[in-house]
Amino acid sequence: MPLTDKQKIGFAGENAAARFLMKHGFAVLDRNYRKKWGEIDIVAKKEGIIHFVEVKAVSHETNNYDRNGFRPEENVHFWKLKRLSRAIQTYLIEKDVPHETEWQIDVMAVFLDLNRKKATIRITENVII
Repeated sequence: MPLTDKQKIGFAGENAAARFLMKHGFAVLDRNYRKKWGEIDIVAKKEGIIHFVEVKAVSHETNNYDRNGFRPEENVHFWKLKRLSRAIQTYLIEKDVPHETEWQIDVMAVFLDLNRKKATIRITENVII
């Protein structure tokens, strides 16, 4: 089944986010960890802390990119965080992560320029649920 434009943007955004994290010293542990009650886009680790990363990507080409202060990370609403929280708890149990392991939720806004194959990334770290 062919991908929709929205799925293509999401996929490209997640790829850009994963490359950015690796470039900045993170080890990417998992991508697109899915359960019926939630999904985690990227699970990464740096300096002993696990980062559960929610990626929100937008592009010039699909007209869902507003240069006047649009913040895609604002689309991570209460229900998304609740679903993410459930997926994180499942991940921690399923992967047998020790209870003392520190973890946090980060949101990455990825602004794509597909024509020029460029991405600008903004991170909101340690989002509180």
